[in-house]
Amino acid sequence: MIAIIAVLLLGVLVLYQTIFASSQHPEMNLSVKKGDTYYSLLANESWSGAALSLSPVAKAYLALMANKPLQEGEYTIPSGASLATALGILQQGGKTEQVTIRIIEGKTVKDLYHAIKTTDGVKLELLTPPADGYAWTDVARDNEAVAKALGIESPNGNLEGWFAPNTYHFNKGVSDKAILQKLYDDQKRILDDAWQGRDQNLPYQTPYEALIMASIIEKETGIKSERTLVSSVFVNRLRQGMRLQTDPTIIYGLFDRYDGKIYRSNINEKTAYNTYQIDGLPPTPIALPSAEAIRATMHPDASDVLYFVATGNGGHKFSKTLDEHSKAVAEYRAVMAQKEGSQ
Repeated sequence: MIAIIAVLLLGVLVLYQTIFASSQHPEMNLSVKKGDTYYSLLANESWSGAALSLSPVAKAYLALMANKPLQEGEYTIPSGASLATALGILQQGGKTEQVTIRIIEGKTVKDLYHAIKTTDGVKLELLTPPADGYAWTDVARDNEAVAKALGIESPNGNLEGWFAPNTYHFNKGVSDKAILQKLYDDQKRILDDAWQGRDQNLPYQTPYEALIMASIIEKETGIKSERTLVSSVFVNRLRQGMRLQTDPTIIYGLFDRYDGKIYRSNINEKTAYNTYQIDGLPPTPIALPSAEAIRATMHPDASDVLYFVATGNGGHKFSKTLDEHSKAVAEYRAVMAQKEGSQ
């Protein structure tokens, strides 16, 4: 009973001081961090370099009544606001300053790392600082640090494909580790869920093999309605022992040597990724595949198509035989020649 009376008396004194008396301070911007409480902030008496005087009575009241967590965010305290006014603003919740990271489907882990490094408000704990001439050799060093920190096991230490492309919003001050953990967790969940519900008798032995195929499908078409048909082309080719012969694998295998064009010498070069020269799948994904590409991998159309080529007008022409495909290739070349001639 005595303790209750003491708290009430302190409350009356503080209410008088804070409601009827203003403080002599300019407008202040207050950053509330995780774990901050009313008492830890106000008793500190330092908000963005400006002092807010608190009497011993006010501090005692806050210690008894306001020692609960605050919502993270940015708060503006008006000039001359009393303690009561300040507390009311804090109770309403702040405006959290955020950073946005957009990762487009089909981009590579190199693009992802670069985006994180060059985004203001991100704290780098794992990735090397941004620098001109970011090369795949630099990506390898970043991969090593990220794999160790997040516990990701991947062939050759290459983390390609393991992060879900999307638009993400994080609180300012977020670490690269926290960002990459979120993207990895999302991709792992998407992949595991899709694998559990996959069609039967697919030519993939592990979820990782399906992730590799999803990355190829992602690079081959940006048209969502085509993805399950593209998926069926590659399933049919794998079942028949045919090579995948997909251009994006050539490009990826060239790494920093790719200059925007594929030459005959590139097609004939046997890299670990060139599916014109190797059987089956490349050793790792070649991009960051979307959830739609992963689902298309797990649920291909039932078809007997084995080939496809761009039409030159958007989309692809799918063929069952090599003769049909050769005609489609000729049509594509004619369309492109006509477009070049009209320029």
